[in-house]
Amino acid sequence: MNQLLPRPRRSVLFVPASNSRAIAKLASLDCDAVIFDLEDSVAPGAKAEARETLRGFFAARGDGGPECVIRINPLASEWGTEDLLAARACKPDAILLPKVDTPRDIHDVDDMLDETDAPPGLRLWIMVETAKAMLNIGPLAEFGRDRAARLDCFVAGTNDLVKETGVLATPDRRYLTHWLMQMVLAARAGGLDVLDGVSNDFRDIDAFSRECEEGAAMGFDGKTLIHPAQIDAANRAFAPSESAVAEAQAIVSAFAQPDNAQRGVIAIDGKMVERLHLEQAERLLTKAGRSRKEALP
Repeated sequence: MNQLLPRPRRSVLFVPASNSRAIAKLASLDCDAVIFDLEDSVAPGAKAEARETLRGFFAARGDGGPECVIRINPLASEWGTEDLLAARACKPDAILLPKVDTPRDIHDVDDMLDETDAPPGLRLWIMVETAKAMLNIGPLAEFGRDRAARLDCFVAGTNDLVKETGVLATPDRRYLTHWLMQMVLAARAGGLDVLDGVSNDFRDIDAFSRECEEGAAMGFDGKTLIHPAQIDAANRAFAPSESAVAEAQAIVSAFAQPDNAQRGVIAIDGKMVERLHLEQAERLLTKAGRSRKEALP
């Protein structure tokens, strides 16, 4: 029986929870996940109405469709607790926590969800968007190794990092690259997914495509988006290429040969291939939607 594949998170679209027209169009979009935002994109006076809109959407939600995540306001804000309770009642796939600074921020929400008997499948995502979060990135990622914790994904909050630190936002993101790579490294240490931050100019698709390709090269699993026009480019950039899939299949097939079963290193087309490359190949095939069994001859 083939291993169940994890959900891809190549394209993750932010949608204001107050925008019922945008929400109504989601069924026609090819994004992997949707983040319903109760925080930055919803005005203070519209928070309550936005929560009601989400209740209606999730009450009518059927099976299938994109992964659904709700971003709440910080718990310390006047809306945070009510947002969390409303999000928990909606039963999304995950709740996204903004302005996380320390492991205590995750621990407190985890405890609150447990106390309200939230289902174990309800996951937590966190925004990495503050200077304190960057200083605590390793301890934050450790929650990914805790089987009792719900942490599942990091989301780079590049706009807030720029605002808080004062670094210059350049098209090539040269002053952000170091922090982005730290996020990827910490996420991998914690067994977490990690999503690249948004690109603000949704009209320049060529520039957006280059940013997606750079994010994929850094090791991100996908990218957060602010407009449906960005979905196709993200899906292309963060999907393994056919040549990479073919190479991975060849590696898995070669190590599956009886003569190679106990070998640590083998030769394929004149190249030395180690078992660490086998592990990489298996991960790539999983990401591409192919199990190891399907790769075998």
